Amino acid sequence: MNLLEIDGSFGEGGGQILRSATTLACITQTPIRVNNIRSNRKIPGLRPSHLTAIKILAKMCNAHVDGLSVGSTSVEFHPDRIDNVFLEEDVGTAGSIPLIMQTVIPLALAGKKLQVSIRGGTDVPWSPTTNYTKYVLAEAYSRMGLDFAMKIQKRGYYPRGGGLVHLTVNPCTELSPVHLIKRAEKKANLVCCYTDEDRISDSIGCARDLLESNGFATSTEKSQEKADNSGASMLIFSHDSNSIIGADELLDLKNRSDFGKRCARDFVGYGMGVDANLSDMLVTPLSLCKELSIFTVPSISKHLETNLYITSKLTGCKYGIGKIDGGYEVRLQGSSDSCIK
Repeated sequence: MNLLEIDGSFGEGGGQILRSATTLACITQTPIRVNNIRSNRKIPGLRPSHLTAIKILAKMCNAHVDGLSVGSTSVEFHPDRIDNVFLEEDVGTAGSIPLIMQTVIPLALAGKKLQVSIRGGTDVPWSPTTNYTKYVLAEAYSRMGLDFAMKIQKRGYYPRGGGLVHLTVNPCTELSPVHLIKRAEKKANLVCCYTDEDRISDSIGCARDLLESNGFATSTEKSQEKADNSGASMLIFSHDSNSIIGADELLDLKNRSDFGKRCARDFVGYGMGVDANLSDMLVTPLSLCKELSIFTVPSISKHLETNLYITSKLTGCKYGIGKIDGGYEVRLQGSSDSCIK
């Protein structure tokens, strides 16, 4: 099979291209070369979390990989068969475990069971939190037929990391489309984890007050958990038959008084079918679903644009974006012929 060349500087020019491309390469059994990796970032090339993600994928599909080292700006990935997988991996830094899990979970489409334990960062900057993955992404994926369970054994905040997550992904036999158009219920679930309660108790109350003043019936769950350094994360989420929405935030130790306000404001403002962050996470599996999926989103992020572009190159999926009142509608027609046999 010919090697598919991918320009890693396209669109947002970060790790998203590499993660999506290698995941789909495994599933579709397509050899790829990704060049100009993370060329739009302050420190270009592979970072430890990207390295760990590709190592895990390579083990899962018995791939031959060239260019797998920190700082590398070009990776060649030749996938082979996918087996049942039982792995333990350590990022070695506070590199994002949730981003690594996003690369792993869609491999359930190979019909194999995946069990992976990963050490690294559970709640770190420029990444969804583990609670977002557990409560928001898991709900969206389950509606497609992708079922996974995760146990957060230990939290890991920036800069030390040291978190531990156990992930189990069940085989997926058939993908279902999604239709997520508009939030139908004004309910909010607030989940907060932290190392030091005195730093966040007022923040939870402020976030809850903001939600309730905007008409949301709110439930609250909080948990104090040990970690290698101080930290906290907050998630506000909801799902109904027409929407799956989440907004998360990390504690800024230099500006603690504002913790929770941003994600509460974001959540209140999300009235479409999905939030801006979830939209790009839906694309990879939906590109392999032969039926039409439709979802609405308040804005089109660079990550969403990039993921639509990369998945179309690897799967042949068709997509369209249209402006509607309050946001955008995304239509995605996948190609089941691209899925691994």
